[in-house]
Amino acid sequence: MKVADKYVVVNADDFGYSDEINEAIIEAHRNGILSSTSLMVTAEKAKSAVKLAKENPSLGVGLHLVLCCGKSALNPQQIPNLVNKEGLFHDSAAIAGLKYQFIPSARQELKREIKAQLDLFRETGLKLSHVDGHLHLHIHPIVIQILAQLAPEYQIKFIRLPYEELNFTLKLDRTNPILKIIYANIFRWLRKSAKKPLSTSGVQFLDRVYGLLQTGNMSESYLLGLIPQIKTIYNEIYFHPQSLTDQEYQALCSQKVQEIILTEGFKVVNYFQLGKARGKDE
Repeated sequence: MKVADKYVVVNADDFGYSDEINEAIIEAHRNGILSSTSLMVTAEKAKSAVKLAKENPSLGVGLHLVLCCGKSALNPQQIPNLVNKEGLFHDSAAIAGLKYQFIPSARQELKREIKAQLDLFRETGLKLSHVDGHLHLHIHPIVIQILAQLAPEYQIKFIRLPYEELNFTLKLDRTNPILKIIYANIFRWLRKSAKKPLSTSGVQFLDRVYGLLQTGNMSESYLLGLIPQIKTIYNEIYFHPQSLTDQEYQALCSQKVQEIILTEGFKVVNYFQLGKARGKDE
């Protein structure tokens, strides 16, 4: 693979959640810069998403691990400390995270559920490009330890560790600055704690991952301001396109965004391609 100055994985989360999201992701791949997506294997439209992924083999697909605000892979009777009788996780990521941290029985069930979601992904026949998580619960210290343990068995090569420069975002959009400062510091600590177990297991993570501080509002104007500021070599920018009419889909298909990516020396890749590029560079 040709070595570029800089690389960027352009990812969309929540693949499988709805037909509208599935359509937006596929069209953003076909007509825009989207190179990668993350599949919710227990979501209502997961089977449709898998079919679409197989029809578009250049789209890299990873696992969007669901441990809050969604449905479990295992039967509720198997994981009573994780889900309610309908098999639904808690809607609060904070409460779910505290449960995983302090209830030993919940931690034991957690590993079984994570394995079950990885097994469901394997059963799709798709090759796993990476792992990330709904509301980023995948970087909870307990979850990271489990993923690091399971990495050799499931061939987990990359895990998303959100990390972006706070000043980049505040320079472009000062909406909710206190919340952005809090998120930036929390996830900086979580990333730091995740580095050792992942590195020990041979799991890679990127220099920068953009999207957390501007989640739900990754507009064309924001990207046009952000991309020239990025100087690191290995990067991810992630999105949540909801339909063919929302601003994140429009940003992914923007001609101006495509042009500035080229002008700034980025090569858009998926995680498989990035792994090959890293191998050459290293």
